[in-house]
Amino acid sequence: MEGELTTLVGPEGEDWRVPVSELESRQKELASRLSDNGLEAALIQTPVDLYYYAGGRQNGTLLVTAEGESRLFVRRSLSRAKHESGDSDSPHTVESFPRMAAFAEEIACNPAMQFGELPHGFASRFASKVGATQDCTQIVHSQREVKSEWELEMMDEGAQVQLAMFEAVSAVGGEGIPEIELVAAAEAVSRAAGFGGNVQMRRFPLQCDRGVIVSGRAGGIPSFFDSAIGGTGPHPMASMGSGFTKIKANEPVLVDLVHLHRGYVVDTTRMFVAGSLPDVWQERLEDMVAVKEEVVDVLGQGLDCSQAWRQGLALAEELGHGDHLMGMAPDQSRFLGHSVGLQLDESPVVAEGFDRPLPIGGTMAIEPKVVHSNGSIGSEDTWVRDEEGMRPITADGAIPWITEW
Repeated sequence: MEGELTTLVGPEGEDWRVPVSELESRQKELASRLSDNGLEAALIQTPVDLYYYAGGRQNGTLLVTAEGESRLFVRRSLSRAKHESGDSDSPHTVESFPRMAAFAEEIACNPAMQFGELPHGFASRFASKVGATQDCTQIVHSQREVKSEWELEMMDEGAQVQLAMFEAVSAVGGEGIPEIELVAAAEAVSRAAGFGGNVQMRRFPLQCDRGVIVSGRAGGIPSFFDSAIGGTGPHPMASMGSGFTKIKANEPVLVDLVHLHRGYVVDTTRMFVAGSLPDVWQERLEDMVAVKEEVVDVLGQGLDCSQAWRQGLALAEELGHGDHLMGMAPDQSRFLGHSVGLQLDESPVVAEGFDRPLPIGGTMAIEPKVVHSNGSIGSEDTWVRDEEGMRPITADGAIPWITEW
């Protein structure tokens, strides 16, 4: 098996494991946060957080104590878990999961669990065996809000792949082409670059399409998903995103593409048109760019995310878009930006109730859009807040707001 594990590499033979130094610093930071919150230990069990702290998403449980001990108990695959953890350089031990009846005695502590994310049945059964009553979900979420330099490098690399995805859409699009064929072209680029097939989310029902391309009236159709843009989807079981609507001349085509590079999300939206957009749509786009700039300015000053929401909303209303911002009643979404990382819907959010700034090192997709019955329009880029303010990770000026076929 060891020989086979050497094939677990990137497209050019690169070692795509999370650096051991990253795992070590994350575990130390978690231990410190547990201590600050008076918790003895935490059990990390969600796939995303196992990847974040232990380097892989094998079937297992990571124990991190406030004193700094880390042990990964694995049901399967033990050999892959060892490899993905850094082999002999791993900052934690990797061992077989014992019989459940013996697990509480093995860990010999009173751990917190991720009750805020784990399925209730699983969490209840597991907690009853180890005596867990305290929740560490928010501690983990808070830690993950601030991205390391390595994480930002992953997002920068993902943004380059995303540029190629938009180039693919530009190359194959035009009047008469179905939305879903454009998505297929973008997804082919993403897959070839290493996208694993799933966009991770926190919020139930945990479903999101990586590419949402909607044309004309399809851009005004709502869906179950809490976002400005719904779309028809191909059928009722996949009732969001792109469907079989064909592009018509001079209608807005909204292209919202997500790529995940080694797990890290970048999210960008641009507009396309077969021909040219009528003036009314051009003006709406210019207004949404102005709202975006307002939100970016507020966040860059270190003001609260809720303040960015209020000022962005006020400007949109002043420009006459209050009834169409982020959807149409009764299906309007109440946010203008969402943090991203290993999941699409991280915190904080540019919305009411998030009375705190985007932290330095925080990454956020800012996406003001307007939706009408005959289409939708807007912009989106992924940003990071650094010591100097807000910096775009994704295309920003590298892709025009509107591309004409």
